[in-house]
Amino acid sequence: MSGLVQKTNESLAKANMIRQQIRPNGVESEAILTLFADIPRAAFVPLQYQALAYSDTELPIGHRQTMLSPMLEGQILQNLNLSKKDTVLEVGTGSGYLTALLAKLCHYVYSVDKYSEFSYNTANKLAQYNIDNVSLETGNAACGWPEHEPYDVIVLTGSLAVLEWHFLTQLKLGGRLFAVVGSAPCQTAILMTRVGDTEWQQQRLFETVIPPLEDVAVKDEFVF
Repeated sequence: MSGLVQKTNESLAKANMIRQQIRPNGVESEAILTLFADIPRAAFVPLQYQALAYSDTELPIGHRQTMLSPMLEGQILQNLNLSKKDTVLEVGTGSGYLTALLAKLCHYVYSVDKYSEFSYNTANKLAQYNIDNVSLETGNAACGWPEHEPYDVIVLTGSLAVLEWHFLTQLKLGGRLFAVVGSAPCQTAILMTRVGDTEWQQQRLFETVIPPLEDVAVKDEFVF
């Protein structure tokens, strides 16, 4: 009986998360909302924080890193407008939950993290949900990840003080990049779209604050 109660409580928590956090913040895609219902966020949360898995908050995952809030994860997916043809670079695997959501919406994900522990844990979790269109790689992608470029989509899960050229040039023509730019407490989520060999369009999405991407060495600043 306790297992049934636990499942019921989790189903209610997921439904509340979708109704109160994700849908009211501009996430209208039924495909995205269904993913939040189908893939349990609690499975990707450290054991000591599982009671908070569906709360509107970032959660510590180790190495001074955090798991993005459900609201932000939903907004990222909504604004990227992913298709089954897209190849995605995710800079910062972290908990692996956003990795799983991305993989369900696109053709293939290359997810890179400097901490091998995150890559290892995510591999086990993705296997549990039969998600096999992801390559988990360990390394420092703070200066981009040219190994598989160009990409249709790039997602930076840590913030940048300024957006740098090397990320933008790794996009295909028509490709999109999601980033949070600026210094806390004034940061802005932006979507950059490559519209030419040396031309990009910027869309300012919303204000938010997330921890910085580690090991970023600012070189050529991209001026909007």
